[in-house]
Amino acid sequence: MTRGYSAFALLRHALSGHEHWPQAWRSPEPKPSYDVIIIGGGGHGLATAYNLARKHGIRNVAVLEKGWIGGGNTGRNTTIVRSDYYYPESAAFFDRSVKLYEGLARELNFNIMFSQRGMLTVAHSRSERDMQRRLVNAGALNGVDLEMVTLDEARALCPILNYAPDARFPIIGGMLQRRAGTVRHDAVVWGYARAADQLGVDIIQNCAVTGIERDANGAVIGVETTRGAIATRKIGAAIAGHSTMIADMAGFRLPLRSYGLQAYVSEPLKPALDMVVASNTLGVYLSQSDKGGLVIGGHADAYASYAQRGNLPVMEAVLSALVEFIPSFGRVRLLRQWAGIVDYAHDSSPVIGLSPVPGLYLNCGWGGGGFKAIPAGGECFAHTIATGAPHKLIEAFSLGRFRDLRLVDEAAAAGIEH
Repeated sequence: MTRGYSAFALLRHALSGHEHWPQAWRSPEPKPSYDVIIIGGGGHGLATAYNLARKHGIRNVAVLEKGWIGGGNTGRNTTIVRSDYYYPESAAFFDRSVKLYEGLARELNFNIMFSQRGMLTVAHSRSERDMQRRLVNAGALNGVDLEMVTLDEARALCPILNYAPDARFPIIGGMLQRRAGTVRHDAVVWGYARAADQLGVDIIQNCAVTGIERDANGAVIGVETTRGAIATRKIGAAIAGHSTMIADMAGFRLPLRSYGLQAYVSEPLKPALDMVVASNTLGVYLSQSDKGGLVIGGHADAYASYAQRGNLPVMEAVLSALVEFIPSFGRVRLLRQWAGIVDYAHDSSPVIGLSPVPGLYLNCGWGGGGFKAIPAGGECFAHTIATGAPHKLIEAFSLGRFRDLRLVDEAAAAGIEH
């Protein structure tokens, strides 16, 4: 970057009678240049950079992160990995991600603490059970392992739930995915970051993008950042929750809205819950981390916001639902609470692929499903950036589907209403 001069030094230079500015101001150093710039140092951004370097041989890559890597949604989520989606497009993509997670620790040589402890989603009514049966049948057609469980089977799997027949929302059975589980979120970030760094990728923290530079034909030629300008011909935007801001810089609009999605962690407990459990009716899901804390999630905030604190009505609703779901946790104290900012597309499915601006690629619109999608998202996004054409697994998630009304409409597959 260009050497800096104080105002006093420049004034002294001008008064000395010299006709020219200092050499560094007359001939500034050229902009640093990269083949690809990835905006966003979270799971998707780092996974994309790693796959560009490893699978496509593109190593002159910079990952730009406005804060610290993993300090956004990747570090603020409930760490659940699953593939219980209804439509074939979603099922194929998310099941690919689960399979990649299964071998990711070995591939990265980093313990990501993937625990396939299973996920039980309970049913409280006959209509809810009918919907689960429909999802299980769709899973069989899509090659995804899902199964129905009876009330007695659910009680044997997770006896700590509220099975009282006079409960406000009595449990009558449920749906199980045995390959689902949890992953240590910061381990995913550091595993991908270390592997990408070893392949030559530059990871630049505390570097916020403030503008997109374009040529006369509209194609990207670089970015403006808080640390100076950088030249490139390809930009991958992987900044969940703030994707519309980058689109505004590039001169187009995205059909997305950003909301706070809250998560909660309790004080550490002795082992009490050995699987992921969820109730769509109650609006709560949780697991117990290896450190003992309960990791709890629920509905997204009801209004669009960039505030990462969330709000009290949702917190109260989720925690009261938790006590209804597992009464023995009623005296457990909350340790901390936060909100990740997630962006939702109108059909609750991601937008990943090409943008209207040549050279700018999009990875956004994940809603509450971004963390579980990291390995497959990075793989497919890297392929798209490297080849200029969408990977076959993400063709259905193009931005053009809104224009052509080819919506995936995966709203019901979140398990909890996001």
